[in-house]
Amino acid sequence: MIRTRAQAFDDYLVAAARTGDRKAFGLLARRWQGRLLAHAWRLTGDVDLAREAAQDGWIEIVRGLGRLRDDQAFPAWAYQIVSRRCTRRIGQRQRGRALVAAVTVETAPDSGTSDGSDTVATPALARALAALPPEQRAAVALFHLEDMSIAETAIALNVPAGTVKTRLMHARRKLRAALEGDL
Repeated sequence: MIRTRAQAFDDYLVAAARTGDRKAFGLLARRWQGRLLAHAWRLTGDVDLAREAAQDGWIEIVRGLGRLRDDQAFPAWAYQIVSRRCTRRIGQRQRGRALVAAVTVETAPDSGTSDGSDTVATPALARALAALPPEQRAAVALFHLEDMSIAETAIALNVPAGTVKTRLMHARRKLRAALEGDL
């Protein structure tokens, strides 16, 4: 596989950061923060939850970077960490909601609120992507927007490659139907 300059530069930053170069790590973090935050948002659908998961992910990345042996594996490894953190945060939130619901039933019924905020450039595509289930949205984003391979996407999402292919197939079908409907 041919590496782009940006990928080669990221490889260099990972290698330098792994040896303790703080400037290299700072630059690596600036280059990857937006991507990891966007990935977390695609998985959670919530800006605050995504920020928390991405921040937790960076803590794990800092702690584990010294053990990463393949500089080129950083993207998939970092996405995998953030994916796990999103799963944990979603689980915590669901448990918290269940507790609140149980307490609310015992005291006084109250309506819940939901926050859904989308900020994607192309309106038709944004609507179509937002309508996808989170796991399909994440697979599409990593494979098509981040130019990751099927194998890298599988590692990032912590699922088998076949599952990534299936999610992409279903997502493409849904996106095609949604976008053709807009025509």
